[in-house]
Amino acid sequence: MRGDESIPEDFTQTNYFRIQSLYGETEAEGIMDRLLQLMQKHINEAPPKPGTRWSELDVLLITYGDSVLDPDERPLSTLYKFMNTYLREQFSGVHILPFFPYSSDDGFSVIDYRKVNKDLGDWGDIRKIGENFDLMMDLVLNHVSAESEWFQHFLRQEGKYKDFFIELDPATNVSSVTRPRTHKLAVPFETAEGIKHVWATFSADQVDINFANPAVLLEIIDVLLLYVKKGGRFIRLDAVGFLWKKLNTSCIHLPETHEVIKIVRDVLEVVAPQVVLITETNVPEKENLSYFADGDEAHMVYQFSLPPLMLHAFHRGTSKYLREWAERLPDPPEGCTYLNFSTSHDGIGLRPAEGLLPADEINDLVEAVCEYGGKISMKADRDGKNSPYEMNISLFDALMGFNKDKDQWQIPRFICSQAMLLALKGIPAIYIHSLTATPNHQKGVQVTGHNRSINRRQWEYRKLKDLLSNSQTPNGLVFQEFRRLLRNRRFQMAFHPEATQEVLDLGDGLFGVRRVSLSQSQEIIAVNNVTDITQELQLKKIHRIKPYQSFYDLISRRDIDGTRSRVRLRPYQSMWLTVMQ
Repeated sequence: MRGDESIPEDFTQTNYFRIQSLYGETEAEGIMDRLLQLMQKHINEAPPKPGTRWSELDVLLITYGDSVLDPDERPLSTLYKFMNTYLREQFSGVHILPFFPYSSDDGFSVIDYRKVNKDLGDWGDIRKIGENFDLMMDLVLNHVSAESEWFQHFLRQEGKYKDFFIELDPATNVSSVTRPRTHKLAVPFETAEGIKHVWATFSADQVDINFANPAVLLEIIDVLLLYVKKGGRFIRLDAVGFLWKKLNTSCIHLPETHEVIKIVRDVLEVVAPQVVLITETNVPEKENLSYFADGDEAHMVYQFSLPPLMLHAFHRGTSKYLREWAERLPDPPEGCTYLNFSTSHDGIGLRPAEGLLPADEINDLVEAVCEYGGKISMKADRDGKNSPYEMNISLFDALMGFNKDKDQWQIPRFICSQAMLLALKGIPAIYIHSLTATPNHQKGVQVTGHNRSINRRQWEYRKLKDLLSNSQTPNGLVFQEFRRLLRNRRFQMAFHPEATQEVLDLGDGLFGVRRVSLSQSQEIIAVNNVTDITQELQLKKIHRIKPYQSFYDLISRRDIDGTRSRVRLRPYQSMWLTVMQ
């Protein structure tokens, strides 16, 4: 096993044993040599490390490369124009959802990892966006498109690609395998050697790659380091929980999967220590948090339990379950934090609510979403039945009413939900269709036949610009208030991703947290009224040291006299109270 002076010896030793545990003692040395050579190829090409990994300035936009369109230019150029015109002061970074050539699933069935979809633009467009915003890129590492070059080589049974995929006898009992979809796991394909059935977790067009083959691991790491070279500051490991397969197990969160992530994390620490690794695991909370491990796997994990709990709080007018969850939520390991979001391009997952919301209240939430025009995606259960997996709906429309009844509070309720999100410990990520208050896109569902299209509208740039500049439209009202919230949040040290968080018990009508900066020089009490009636905040419940300290509300820009016993919050009002010195 060859050493290299630019790669620390402890990296080599630690990861040699990891590789040995995955692939056996006989192969370990050769695999390790190839890994070191691969790292050496990239080690001098990564951008320089910033002074800090993250700060209170960090807010990410989530968007497709073609969410905003101008017929006169490439979509990535339009995205750059939109962000540069409207969002330079509010957002530090952007998660551009898979921008590679693809065959289905709106980008998550990747044909070529190393190219930009020519219908969007090219690497030059990506680089230009990266000049003003940190880039988050997707590494879709569980599966590739059935149209990919890798799989086409497999179909022809050529070279190394013969072992890049997992063959599965369709008669195999796979009842123990955790399934996020309802189709059969073994998909038949005609190959040069006859019909072969291939493992496909998500769809017949998304064939799983075989990480039990070390050549696959090395290929994926090479792709990862290409993304770093192209400016990737945040790398999102898509559907990573399903990565390793072993029959007669659940095939999710297996120990081998965690070992692969640790190898990837260690490679980044050596080659590109400025890069943040994020795991995407839409599963119950305990499973999701396991990807922090001992602080040696993900730098960030998604707060998947937050969206359904937040939506429930506003639907039922009670913060009880949201507060109980937040109180139990552990602090991330040192050097790690949470990625907070209220909805995404997929929708609002229900598995992360398991064990946190009563089953009857989850069913009630599903019914409410359907009342508001949403769709429900199903999953296959081990008993052979199907059950709700995900709620597909625009978040703006998901908050159009209270307890299934539509009302006049849609906009303030929605703004309150986003103020709540922005105050929580971690880094906030805002989906573009929340920022623009996009309603349900029913036409998209009709065209594609896919439930998720309801929240994936493509805006015509000029039309969107007109809507956002008009304070008489819901889009304009939300957009302008959202940007104001984000401006007010900037430079508040108490909103640093690692600033301490204390969940306050203010009664079921309010949800509040106390955030204290790392230097303890700033304290913010963020309080949200989750009901459609006025709530009273007893100030003695938030005083910590001085009984009569005064406050300044960063949202309304008003002083609050600390000698008062209580303050009123209007329906769905939020306050960010700073302690006056």
